[in-house]
Amino acid sequence: MSESRTHQRMRVIGKESVAAGVVAVTLADPDGGEVPEWEPGAHVDLVLGDITRQYSLCGDPADRRTLTVAVLHDPNGRGGSAYIHDKLEVGDLIPIGGPRNAFRLSRAESYLFIAGGIGITPLMPMLREVQGRARPWRLLYGGRMRTSMAFAEELSAAHPNRVEVRPQDEYGLLDLGAALDALEPGAAVYCCGPEPLLQAIETACRARDHLTLHIERFTPKAIDPAAPANSFEVELARSGEVVEVKESESVLDALERRGVHLEFSCREGTCGTCEVAVLAGRPDHRDSVLTEDEQSANDAMMICVSRSHTPRLVLDL
Repeated sequence: MSESRTHQRMRVIGKESVAAGVVAVTLADPDGGEVPEWEPGAHVDLVLGDITRQYSLCGDPADRRTLTVAVLHDPNGRGGSAYIHDKLEVGDLIPIGGPRNAFRLSRAESYLFIAGGIGITPLMPMLREVQGRARPWRLLYGGRMRTSMAFAEELSAAHPNRVEVRPQDEYGLLDLGAALDALEPGAAVYCCGPEPLLQAIETACRARDHLTLHIERFTPKAIDPAAPANSFEVELARSGEVVEVKESESVLDALERRGVHLEFSCREGTCGTCEVAVLAGRPDHRDSVLTEDEQSANDAMMICVSRSHTPRLVLDL
C-alpha cells in the first residue's frame, strides 16, 4: 500500500561525525529555496531507498536554508541508520516528509531536559528556545561514554552552569530522583532516550504530580502479547460510513482497504502522523506518542496501532 504523503526532494549538503557512531546530516533545497518551517521537537521523514525513517531536527528553526538531523549507527536497527552511515553521500537527493511535531515545547515556569544518548537531538532546539525566552532550565545528559555523546562538549561550553554531562562509565546511571526533587511546582520535564530511561522517568514522575512530563520515544512501547485484538467498527462521522476493523488489521489498514486516504508514516505508533480525533467510543491506546493524560481523555488516537475497547468508534473523518 502506498503512503498518503507529500514528499519534497532535498539535497545532502553536509555529512560529518559529531560523536563516536553519530553523524550529522545537513539538507537543503536543491534549487536554493527555503526549507519548510518547523518548531522545536519536530521530526522529518527521510525516504532512504525503499524504507522511510523518522529523525528529529536538531538545528535552528530560524535557519530557513538548511535542515539538520543527527543519526546514531545502530547495527541492530531496521536499516535506516546503516543506510545513512554507509550509503548516503553529500550531493545525494532524497525525498523528505514533514516536518511534523508530536513533541511540542509547552510554556512553563521552568524546565528540566533529560537526554539519553541520541535522545539529545530533539532537545537541542528546545534549549535554544527556552534560553531565548529567558526561562530557568537545566539539562541532564547521559550516555554510555563521553565520546559517544553528540554535542556534549559544545553544550557544556555554552551553558556550563545549566548542563550536566554524565557518561555512565564515569558516573553510573543518571540520578533522576535528585534532579526531579530540585524542581519547583509547575516545572516541565522533557525526556528523550532509550526505553529504560523513559520507563524510569515515567515511574519517577508518577510520584511527583506537581511536574509535567513530556517524552518522545524512538521505538514503540512494548505491547502485552496477551492484549486482545477483537474486531470492531469505525464510523466516519463526516460521511456516516461504517467500516469493520478485523482482528488481523489496524484501523489504518481497514480504512485504506475502503479507499480512505490518510496521512501516515511509521505504522508503529511513534511519529504521530496518523492522529485522528475520536468523537465517541473508547480507544484501546497502544501508541507511544500520547501522554497518559492525553490517552485518558480518549479524544484522539493513533490509528496505525490503537484499537477499541468499545464495539464502535466514531472518528472525525
